[in-house]
Amino acid sequence: MPHTVFVLNGPNLNLLGLREPGVYGSATLADVETAVKEAGRRADLTIDFRQSNHEGVLVDWIHEARQKASGIVINPGAYTHTSIALHDAFKGVGLPVIEVHISNIFARESFRHHSYVSPVASGVLCGFGTDGYVMAVEALARIFARSA
Repeated sequence: MPHTVFVLNGPNLNLLGLREPGVYGSATLADVETAVKEAGRRADLTIDFRQSNHEGVLVDWIHEARQKASGIVINPGAYTHTSIALHDAFKGVGLPVIEVHISNIFARESFRHHSYVSPVASGVLCGFGTDGYVMAVEALARIFARSA
């Protein structure tokens, strides 16, 4: 039976392709979903792809993943830098988590250099554009294979 991976997207990622294309590129969130689901098929993973602008909804999905998923890929958007709630939720569910950022957050404003998610993540990808999502799915597949 294939592993299920929740791919969660935080605030403003619904505007991907429209918002600051010089920073985030021209791919839409639907384009990302298509690429991630294809990567999931190649790795024999089931992908559950979601986006919310609301922190509490993301926390609820992380809790849901505890029962329904083997791992999580998240682009927490601005909640990366502000959300102790996401940190605590990830710590509480104990699943492997890959944090993804489309831009290189360390080459941007200093407030973006701190992540509350990174300390509870298995890995972090930033600066690879939307390819980072595919890389994150592939990384989870490797984590699952090592633990089999």
